[in-house]
Amino acid sequence: MQIIDAHQHFWNYQPEKQSWIGDNMSQIQRDFLPKDLKIVLEKNNVESCISVQVDQNKEETLFQIDCANHNDFIRGVVGWVDLFENDFIDEELVFYKQHSIVKGFRHILQGSINGIMLQKSFINNLNKLSKNGFTYDLLIYHHQLKEAIELLNEVPDLPIVLNHIAKPDIQGKNIEEWERQIKIIAKQQNIFCKISGLATEANWNHWNENELIPYLDIIVENFGTNRIMYGSDWPVCLVATSYERWLNFLKTYFSNFPENERTNFFYNNCKTFYNLNQ
Repeated sequence: MQIIDAHQHFWNYQPEKQSWIGDNMSQIQRDFLPKDLKIVLEKNNVESCISVQVDQNKEETLFQIDCANHNDFIRGVVGWVDLFENDFIDEELVFYKQHSIVKGFRHILQGSINGIMLQKSFINNLNKLSKNGFTYDLLIYHHQLKEAIELLNEVPDLPIVLNHIAKPDIQGKNIEEWERQIKIIAKQQNIFCKISGLATEANWNHWNENELIPYLDIIVENFGTNRIMYGSDWPVCLVATSYERWLNFLKTYFSNFPENERTNFFYNNCKTFYNLNQ
C-alpha cells in the first residue's frame, strides 16, 4: 500500500527560536532534518511526505524549499506567508508560484486572540491564495471551531485542510461540543481533515488507542473517506508516541475498510488536495 505522510516538520533547533518546545519535550530539543526523516519513512514503507511550516518568517519557507529541492521524497511544502496586513503579498505569491513544490501556506492560529480569523485583511489574503492555486492548512484548537466555521463562509473556493482534527480536549474527555462543531464544519465541501496529532492531545505517557477511537469515528462519519488524510506530525509526535505506533494504530483502525477507502486515506486524498501531480 502506498502511503504519503501529509504532515511533518523540519527544524534546526534553536531554544530561543523554538521556544514552544518546553523542557517537558526534551525528546525533540534537537535538530530534525530530512536525513532523519528519510530513515523513519523507509523503515515504515512510507513513500513520501508533505513538509509543514514551523516558524513564521520568510526564511522558513525558503528553508523548506531548499530541503525539498535536495530530497525528492518531500512531495510538497506548506510554507508561511504573512496573511494579515501585508502590502507585498501579491508579489510574494507570484514568487512562490515559481516554485511548484510550494503547495500552500499555514499560519499558527491556535491560541490566537478571538476574532483573528475574521479580520478583513486575513480573509482577503486567503482568497488570494485560492486565486493563485494554493491551499491553506488550518491549525486551531477545538474551542476555535465556531470562529473557523464563520471563516469558511468567507472563503468558499479555498481548499482548506483542518490540522490535527482541531485539537480536541482528549485529556479532559470533552468530546460533545467538539463533535457538534465538527458536524457543522465538515458540511463545507472545500475542507479536508488530517488525522494527526491526537496522541499529543492525550496524556503523553498514559494514552491508549481505545480512547482515541471515538474521535476517529466522528471524523470519518462526518468527512467520509474522500476528505481525510494520514499525518504523523513527526517529530512533535515523539513526545507521546513513536512513528511506528501511530502509523500502525491507523493501519489497524482502517484495516476493515474497503481497499479503495484505505488507499484514499493513506495516499490519494493527500495527492488530490495538494495537487501532487504538478
